[in-house]
Amino acid sequence: MTGFRELFGREPDGRWAAPGRVNLIGEHVDYAQGLCLPFAIAERTVVEVAARDDDRVRLHSLAEQDSWSGTIDEVAPRSPDGWAGYAAGVLWALRQAGHKIGGIDLLVTDTVPLGAGLSSSAALECSTALAVDELFGLGLGGTPSGRRALAAACISAENDVVGAATGGMDQATSLLGVAGHALLLDMRDGTDRAVPFAPADDGLALMVIDTRVRHRLADGQYGMRRAAVEKAAAALGRPSLRDATLAEVTTLDPDLVPRARHIVTEIARVRETVELLDAGRLPEIGPLLDASHASLAHDYEVSCDELDLACSAARRAGALGARMTGGGFGGSAIALVPVEQEDAVASEVRAAFAEARYREPEIRGAQPSAGAERVG
Repeated sequence: MTGFRELFGREPDGRWAAPGRVNLIGEHVDYAQGLCLPFAIAERTVVEVAARDDDRVRLHSLAEQDSWSGTIDEVAPRSPDGWAGYAAGVLWALRQAGHKIGGIDLLVTDTVPLGAGLSSSAALECSTALAVDELFGLGLGGTPSGRRALAAACISAENDVVGAATGGMDQATSLLGVAGHALLLDMRDGTDRAVPFAPADDGLALMVIDTRVRHRLADGQYGMRRAAVEKAAAALGRPSLRDATLAEVTTLDPDLVPRARHIVTEIARVRETVELLDAGRLPEIGPLLDASHASLAHDYEVSCDELDLACSAARRAGALGARMTGGGFGGSAIALVPVEQEDAVASEVRAAFAEARYREPEIRGAQPSAGAERVG
């Protein structure tokens, strides 16, 4: 395996890791100033990085088997494209925010599963941001407020350089995650709160079912959903749909009604889920997960046949609830499952995929984990 020294002729200054995330509930509402309830997972993207005394940026990914080289000044909207835009875009965004940084050599050695809906892109951005913060003495990584500033740079990288109109939930989770907790993110006022979420304590497991249907958030569909939500808010004379009511939603143009209805009902489901978790009633959230998936599939139309099948098969085998997670159009579903039913659920899902002649899904557990950190 090619190492840092072989690529760049020197040793790295350190290694940094940032987790992917699973969104328990609150999907596609981050850009509507909504409430989200994600948690950081154990799977991490790891980068080895060395600072440079010029503006050159040299990037290589073992997973992508690809390299990019340029200067920070050469980074611009849609350039570089592909995976490199997420890393190089962070440097561009930090400089745009007024931070004095130079170039870097960076090697991506490990990665959150790519395209699985577990936010491998944010994990790459956040590991890069934490490395740059330390190497150039920005002093942001040591406090929650500083980490929020790093998250803002990562969001800018994804929105402005990569061109994916994501809302910021993934980056906040990757940098602010707390082990044994989900993170209630208020995307209107920027606040966050750790909410107890430890399924094992209730004899439960949260399974992630990767359909292996790969998606790209920058392919236009994500942006179309966001544009519809913003159009609906404007039609109601509101800055966002955060405080809209279902009665108001019915007054919209018919093509906007289902999109807006998902936003309003999903935010309500997040509130209900948090109330149950705060009260120690985790097993009762299953129906809310089911309702979330139904809304995403039918009102927001971001599911796919494989995701729908994963959820229905999991429920048949004993899951308390199941839903797609992430941007959709592929990726992963999650299922809340009694520990004693894990094998049965996995077997049922695999059998259903085989019968439908889909690729065999990858199934793993998800543990609420800590956020980005230096690891070497």
